[in-house]
Amino acid sequence: MIRFVLTALAFVVAALPARAIDIKEVTSPGGITAWLVEEHSIPFTALEIRFKGGASLDREGKRGAVNLMTGLIEEGAGDLDATGFAAAREALAASYGFDVGDDTFSVSAQFLTENREEAVALLKLALNKPRFDEAAIARVKSQIVSGIGSDQNDPNEIAQQTASRLAWGEHPYGSDSSGTIESVTALTRDDLLTAYNDVVARDRIFVGAVGDITADELGGILDDLLGGLPETGAPLPEAATYLPEGGVTVVPFETPQSVAIFGHEGIERDDADFFAAFVLNQVLGAGGFGSRLMQEVREKRGLTYGVSTFLVPKDLGHLYLGQVASANDRIAEAIDVIRDQWQLIATEGVTDQELADAKTFLTGAYPLRFDGNARIAGILAGMQLDGLPINYADSRNDRINAITQDDIKRVAARLLRPDDLHFIVVGQPEGLQSTN
Repeated sequence: MIRFVLTALAFVVAALPARAIDIKEVTSPGGITAWLVEEHSIPFTALEIRFKGGASLDREGKRGAVNLMTGLIEEGAGDLDATGFAAAREALAASYGFDVGDDTFSVSAQFLTENREEAVALLKLALNKPRFDEAAIARVKSQIVSGIGSDQNDPNEIAQQTASRLAWGEHPYGSDSSGTIESVTALTRDDLLTAYNDVVARDRIFVGAVGDITADELGGILDDLLGGLPETGAPLPEAATYLPEGGVTVVPFETPQSVAIFGHEGIERDDADFFAAFVLNQVLGAGGFGSRLMQEVREKRGLTYGVSTFLVPKDLGHLYLGQVASANDRIAEAIDVIRDQWQLIATEGVTDQELADAKTFLTGAYPLRFDGNARIAGILAGMQLDGLPINYADSRNDRINAITQDDIKRVAARLLRPDDLHFIVVGQPEGLQSTN
C-alpha cells in the first residue's frame, strides 16, 4: 500500500502554468548548487541529479562500461547485497532510478518526508559505495548481452546504429553506448570501478529538487549525499566531427517494409537561431498529422503510417534527423517526397498558417510538461545542463511567440540542406542503391 501511495504522490503537482513555477537557486554549505521548487502541500520530495559526461566517457576498448556500471549501482551497496538493498528500499517506500545517455549519467530519487533521512542515507550508500559483486555483474551482463543480440535483428536499431556510425565514426557518439557482445563480455570489475570514478564526480553535478523540502534542508542533504564523491572525473572527449555527405546507404535486411533514418548536421542548443529552428521543425516534421511531411508523405500519397523529424543537439555534436518506414516498393518514392519538401521549405519557408499553428501548439503544450514533482525536478536539472537561465520557464513561450516569418526563412535557408541529406535504409528497397 505504501508503495502505491508514493507512486501516486509522484504526480501530485498537476499541469501548472509555467509561470507558477517558483524556482530558487540553492547553494549548500559545501558549495554544491541546486535549483529548488518548494511544494509543501504533500509530504513528498523528488530529487534529480545529473552528472555531465555519461557514456561518452567510456575508455578506449571498454565500450559499454558506463552503461553496465549504471545498471549495477542499485545491485548492492555497502554491507547490503542486491537483495538486501532492494528490501531496504521497499521498506522505505523510496524510489531510485539510474540511467545513462551519451552525455549524462542520471540519478532520480523520490521519497516521503517521514522517511527522508533514511532514504537519503540509502541513496548515499548506492552512490558512494557500490559493491559491483561478481554475481550481480554476471547477471546484468547477461541481460545487456541479450538486449544487444535482439537489437541485431531489429531494423530500427540497425538503422539507428548505422546512422550513428556514419555520422560520428570513431567518436563515442558513433557506437551504441550499450557496447558490443564482445566488449561487454570482456568487461571486468576493475573496468566498472574505473567507469564509476570517471563519471561520478563533483565537478559535473547538476541538481533539481521539487517537493516538501526547504532550501536549508536541501543544502544539508546535498553535502551529505554528494560531498564525499571524488572532486573531479575524467575529462570530456573532444567535439565530434560530422562525417557523411549526402546520399543513400542501403543495409540489406529481409523484411517486407524498409525503415529509414535520414538527416544531416543540425544546430547547437545555444545557437541564437535555435528557437526559430525549433519552430521550423514543428512545421516540417514534429507536428504529428499537422506537419508538412505527414501531409505530403502520408495523407496525400499514403506512403507511410508515420514520418517525423527531430533536432538532436548533443553536447559534443548536433544533428537534424528524421525517420520513416514504407513498403519496399514505395520507400524510394517516400524519400523523393521528403527531399522535395526539404528543398521547398529551404527556399520558400512555411505558410503564415503553419507558423501560427506551430506557435499555438508549442506554447500550449509547454505547461503540460510540468505535471509532477519528478518531471519538474528533471526539467530543472536539464535546464542547468543546457545552460538556460533560471527564469527560462517564464520566458520560453515569449521566445516562441517572437519568432517571425523572416526568422523562419533565414533559418530554413541555413539549416535545411537538401543536398546533404543522407538516408540510411534498412530493408529490401526497390529502386534504391547505396551511393557511397
